[in-house]
Amino acid sequence: MTDDRRDAAKAEASVDPSAVPADEKAVPANEAKVPATETDERGEPSTSALLGAALGGAARRAGLDPSAEATTGHVVWRAMGGWRGVLESVLPSLAFLIIYTVGKELLPALLVSVGIAVVFTAVRLIMRQPASAAIGGLVATGAAAALALWTGRAEDNFIWGFLTNGIYGSAFLVSALVGWPLIGLAVGFLMNEGTKWRTDPRKRRVFFWLSIAWAGLFALRLAVQLPLYFGASAAVEGSPEQIQLASALATTKLIMGLPLFAPLVAVTWLAVRALYPRPTE
Repeated sequence: MTDDRRDAAKAEASVDPSAVPADEKAVPANEAKVPATETDERGEPSTSALLGAALGGAARRAGLDPSAEATTGHVVWRAMGGWRGVLESVLPSLAFLIIYTVGKELLPALLVSVGIAVVFTAVRLIMRQPASAAIGGLVATGAAAALALWTGRAEDNFIWGFLTNGIYGSAFLVSALVGWPLIGLAVGFLMNEGTKWRTDPRKRRVFFWLSIAWAGLFALRLAVQLPLYFGASAAVEGSPEQIQLASALATTKLIMGLPLFAPLVAVTWLAVRALYPRPTE
């Protein structure tokens, strides 16, 4: 979770990495230390500890820290990146959809879509705000647009999204099936318990199903969008059928972005908070 590239990144932390306010302070070094129990015989951090630290750090930067004082609505809003994150995720795809559907010309739609991404990235750089996610999004948008221009087919503008959905969905699914769900690794780091959650059947069960749910989100996108892509690819280039299917693909990408991403973030947050209730005063 939105633009596929941004949504997927957020979901990893599961979770969207552009949700870092400009005035957010850096995480203190002592909060990012790997627990001593998560080191190998040489005292080096284990693979699970390193992965958990990476995922947990991304989650914290996106505002998904279950140890923090925050309402569910606030957490979801931060995960989406606030108004700027929403606009950065939606406007490029929305502009492409409108311009291509109305004008039926690929080049103007791609130029405007990439141009909007450039503007958002430039604004972040000028204001000296974290721009890594915006730059990554710009690169992905540019690469997708270049492929579509090279082939001359609008539906190829969405191939990058298919790849990211497939990769992230597979990662969540495999991690859950092998007993090391990504959600659990991230939460274990954030709650400073490493992989101790694996000894708790209830936590393992919740983290398993949360990871399956995220894998399901990515799989659902592919299940709905790939038939539209193949249908558009099979149609004659520039025909009404091809234009209609490509426009439908752009529409479903928008519908299956933030509207699906936000509720799943909320469910994940509530489930994790239920596992780690705050001590009463």
